[in-house]
Amino acid sequence: MKTVKNYLKFAAIAAFAVSCTSAVPMVQSPRADMKEIVVSPETTLVDVRIPEQFNEKTAAGAINIPLAALSENIDFLKKQKQVVIFCNSGKQAGEAFEILKKNGVENVYNAKTLKNVEAIKNEK
Repeated sequence: MKTVKNYLKFAAIAAFAVSCTSAVPMVQSPRADMKEIVVSPETTLVDVRIPEQFNEKTAAGAINIPLAALSENIDFLKKQKQVVIFCNSGKQAGEAFEILKKNGVENVYNAKTLKNVEAIKNEK
């Protein structure tokens, strides 16, 4: 009997934990949608790496807003139709994605890396 009660307590706790959702879910677009977004002329590509890395190489048409300066550019990014962010490894882009979503920037997409953006732009 005690085992059944323990099982029911565990099941209730597990059900509660599973039902909780984060305040800002990270929703990523499927690959086909991401391609359309990246190549769209209405998309603002944002390289969140430091200026030195941006100046060495970036995606065609991208602008540089380093992660450290992102919060100073929230209003500008809110005015953009679509925003795609990227960096070298995806770590800074992930942080940027979270910052933008928490600050009400709609239609922001995380392409993760410069290589991903370049690969999409180079697809025929």
